[in-house]
Amino acid sequence: MTRKRQLSWALLVAASVVVVDQLAKAGVTDQIERGSKVDVLGPLKFTLTHNDGVAFGLAGGGGVFVIALSLVALVALGVFVASVPGRNLAWLAGGLILGGAAGNLIDRIRLGYVTDFILLPHWPAFNIADCAITVGVILLAWTLVSEGREEA
Repeated sequence: MTRKRQLSWALLVAASVVVVDQLAKAGVTDQIERGSKVDVLGPLKFTLTHNDGVAFGLAGGGGVFVIALSLVALVALGVFVASVPGRNLAWLAGGLILGGAAGNLIDRIRLGYVTDFILLPHWPAFNIADCAITVGVILLAWTLVSEGREEA
């Protein structure tokens, strides 16, 4: 796949993640009161929380610093995705990470916090964007390690 085509696919994945994430957050915000919990399936619950920090609420109240750091990370990730065109599935991993980061950044800029709503036992609340970032990082690591072995 050509570099241009991989970038196009990565951007399509990123845009899809942003749309799904923002729609899910809007739906939860409209349907669930902040702090309440709704049973979904087994141990999975939905709740509505506001996270003004970074991952798992660290650096709470970071405001402009967290937004600036997020913007720098988005640009760096975009450059990285553009620089690894030969890697299988790097475009997918990059698209997932970019989309997740953008979804959370939209919340930070628009609301001043990130909306989290997925709740599992013994784990902080998270959202669709966080899921995309996590899957993207795992996929990227797997891609880089597995292709590194093939080159050796």
